[in-house]
Amino acid sequence: MNAPAKPTALKAKDFASDQEVRWCPGCGDYAILKGVQKALADIGTPPENVVFISGIGCSSRFPYYMSTYGFHTIHGRAPAFATGVKLANPEMDVWLVTGDGDGLSIGGDHMLHALRRNVNMQIMLFNNEIYGLTKGQFSPTSGPGIRTKSSPEGSIDAAFDPVSLALGAGATFVGRTADMWGKHNQAMIKAAHAHKGASFIEILQNCIIFNDGAFEHEV
Repeated sequence: MNAPAKPTALKAKDFASDQEVRWCPGCGDYAILKGVQKALADIGTPPENVVFISGIGCSSRFPYYMSTYGFHTIHGRAPAFATGVKLANPEMDVWLVTGDGDGLSIGGDHMLHALRRNVNMQIMLFNNEIYGLTKGQFSPTSGPGIRTKSSPEGSIDAAFDPVSLALGAGATFVGRTADMWGKHNQAMIKAAHAHKGASFIEILQNCIIFNDGAFEHEV
């Protein structure tokens, strides 16, 4: 009797699509993408059992670059789509990719409710403290005084802290990492996946064009 064949080990390239990656040269999203692909290979879930769901913004191009199922949805509503996908397909690994503008401005209520309901999904919020796709307006995480196209005299708004916001919403797994912390980034992604319930990871992401060096004091 023949022994059953061992499953083939997955590699990062198994999660890379054939689409040209179209972020600005030097964008931190490139490092995050590579880290996610490496982490998923180690986790070992077959690509056909994985789905990436995004809203609007630079980070939300993510599903195009993953060789998995994916939805590029509408502004701020990705948590609602992801909740529906998980409820209808509980066996799927559901990953939500959003940004500080998409996830904490127009999508703020959807994000809070996905967290408080503890839907079993992984949420990655790329925080560059700016609206990059629409060319440099201040976002909910931009600090007071920041000068942008929409705040030429300096923003007067207090900034959201995504981690504190997630904790306040009752999230059961909350973490923070940064685009250039390769091994830490991957370890955080694996830990989030292992958690049963809503996992929230803030990833500090440098926008080299509109907010370069925003996190130098933190990383």
